Amino acid sequence: MGHLLKIINIVIMLAALFILPGCWDQTGLDKKVFVIGMGMDKAEASGKIEVTYLIANAEAGISQQGGGSQEPSMQTITIRSSDLISVRNTANAVIAREISYDLLQVLVVSEELAREKDFIRFLYNASKDREIKRNAYLMVSKERASDFFTNNKPTMLTRPHKFYENMVNRGIETGLIPDSQLHHFFRITEEDANLFLGMYVTTEVKKDKDKFRANENNVLAGEMKFEGETNNAQFLGAAVFLEGQMIGTFTGVENRIVMLINRAFEATDILSTYPDPFMEGYQMAIRLKKVKDSDVHLDLNKQPPKIRVTLPLVAEVMSDPGMENPAENKKKIDKIRRYLEKEIAAQVKDVVNKTQEEYKAEPFGWSLYARKEFRTLKEYMAFDWMKTYPRMDIEVDVKLRFGEFGRQPKIPTYEGIRD
Repeated sequence: MGHLLKIINIVIMLAALFILPGCWDQTGLDKKVFVIGMGMDKAEASGKIEVTYLIANAEAGISQQGGGSQEPSMQTITIRSSDLISVRNTANAVIAREISYDLLQVLVVSEELAREKDFIRFLYNASKDREIKRNAYLMVSKERASDFFTNNKPTMLTRPHKFYENMVNRGIETGLIPDSQLHHFFRITEEDANLFLGMYVTTEVKKDKDKFRANENNVLAGEMKFEGETNNAQFLGAAVFLEGQMIGTFTGVENRIVMLINRAFEATDILSTYPDPFMEGYQMAIRLKKVKDSDVHLDLNKQPPKIRVTLPLVAEVMSDPGMENPAENKKKIDKIRRYLEKEIAAQVKDVVNKTQEEYKAEPFGWSLYARKEFRTLKEYMAFDWMKTYPRMDIEVDVKLRFGEFGRQPKIPTYEGIRD
């Protein structure tokens, strides 16, 4: 028995020798630098791009020997290259540590480059590199990507990766920017039937006499007016791509419409404003929720082909500037419902018309429904969705039901307070 125990112990020790050396190829954190964002700009030389690294300083803000590090939290470096892969070794000519993409969150491309036909050639290099994760977000900057990284000075967040993480997550929740992960770009581009929406960002704020607008979200990044001290980068609206090339933009409101219709996206906290039907000159705050996917019916044998969509929404009336207490009056509730359905349907119609007349393609995912209408892929390809979509007859019916009327549904009437 004792001899058997010795044999078992030897086997365990030998097994441990094979397991323990498993970390022989690991690199310590003190020998790495972490790229948080990667930028792409058009270069003067043909077939070249300028790649910018936004590098996080892992030691910034860490207390050392009773005091905090005075080093900057991030730095940028721009290098001319022919691709996104070999540039990492080239950068080691000036960076003394191994360059890691483990924390890479955003890939920012300048609008100038995104509108080039050859842009897709450079971006598809990202699909070859195993370390560039497919869940990184594609952003389009109004200015050069290198300028966007340099000019962006986040406040209240010393860690750059936290800034981008928070801005992106919150922007998608509110529907002001699209969920533009790289794997969405590759999938939609290869489908050759839909529009891809990338986040639109900038640090260049447009200056004009109009400080504030009636609907602050119906603009693009750089056009929203604000005062005070805060982040100088704006994340608002979407860059529209067709077959891997940027062809236009959507405002924040237009992007919200797409996210409400397309079942692949989910905006969970949409707060918007609409004119108060009871009080001219005032706006009601409305929270919209998509409780279930839109119902899509297609009749592709008609001429022109027809698409009928029912968009079910839940609305919460969060403000009552007219102090009319509509929650207590069924007629007032019906009036608000009809009014909001009409207003939202008009917004949807404007976006649909824009996709048919200007972009000649759609971002709503309707082509996926259309594939089920054909027996074979060959029949679907012969239908030619991209060519047929601009002349389709499309109607979207908004069906609204109400949730809450704010935390306190009943408030005193205006006359009751003033009298």
